[in-house]
Amino acid sequence: MPLTVGVEEEFLLVDADGRLSGQGPEVAHAARDPQGELEPELTLCQVESATGVCETPEEVLTQLTTLRAELASVAREQGLRLLPSGCPVLAEDERPEITPKARYQRMAAHFGATARAGATCGCHVHIGMPDRALGVQVANHVRPWLPALLAVTANSPFDGLDTGYASWRYQTWSRWPSAGPPPLFASLDAYESTVDALLRSGAILDKRMVYWDIRLSEHQPTLELRVADVAATAGDAALLATLVRGLVAHALERIDAGVPAPALPDSLLRANLWRASHDGLGGQSLHPVTGALVAVHRQLADLLELVTPALGADLPFAAAGLASLRASGGGADRQREVFARRHKLTDVVDELALR
Repeated sequence: MPLTVGVEEEFLLVDADGRLSGQGPEVAHAARDPQGELEPELTLCQVESATGVCETPEEVLTQLTTLRAELASVAREQGLRLLPSGCPVLAEDERPEITPKARYQRMAAHFGATARAGATCGCHVHIGMPDRALGVQVANHVRPWLPALLAVTANSPFDGLDTGYASWRYQTWSRWPSAGPPPLFASLDAYESTVDALLRSGAILDKRMVYWDIRLSEHQPTLELRVADVAATAGDAALLATLVRGLVAHALERIDAGVPAPALPDSLLRANLWRASHDGLGGQSLHPVTGALVAVHRQLADLLELVTPALGADLPFAAAGLASLRASGGGADRQREVFARRHKLTDVVDELALR
């Protein structure tokens, strides 16, 4: 039976001038939701969608496209635009307001400027994983590939100016004390003990605040990959979900064969994630198998070859998606191409806004 998959996407809401709007809850509540879930987020300028449980890449793509269109339609009715960008494109005079929800208000009071520093939007891929102990083992196998997966959707080069990064969201999000790559865990007990220690330290207020780039979900029987920016297009997001599912399926095969997870040190993985965040799809990072500094496109080609047997019928979708990225560049590349024409960030907003 194929692994199930679901995708959550976070978006920014902006007004006609491209400035952040505080109407996230209103848009989420007004939207019709035939298949997934539509919710407000930490700040009032954000809204989140979530697909239902999917079994094919085509189903993921269809649901993502439908959810994006519904949110964009409701936003237009309120004079707003839906922006799939990891960070706000334009400089903002004021920091975004926190959504008036008890949990979010508690987070803002406890974490201060970390919570209020700015809105960031990610893409989270859930893979069905009813056995939590097995999920920890799978995460151990997948973690070396996190930088390559980040590069696939890197889509936040601007934050009032060109930050010099393909994914500035990843750098901003990394301020949270529980963010970043997870350690290599020997067992589920080791995982849970670390989470309990984070709770006791005050670095998290509840288990849902475990913000590792890949983690066990606390409210669904899934393994959740959280490393990615919100993708520029639904197709890019569906490609990410397909690659993640292929990696998880490959990891399960390795675990069944008794192959241990790569013992990649945390320091090297963090360095490689920094490089992927900086360079994005068109750059370089350390190869998760050889350790050599190579082009990200070379890594993705090797990743596709690695997971080809596990992808099965998903292979044509993944191959076509990667070929499209090679031809058109990643989200950050496309944003910079638009800006280069007239050097106006409002042009980038206009190009990104979903119609």
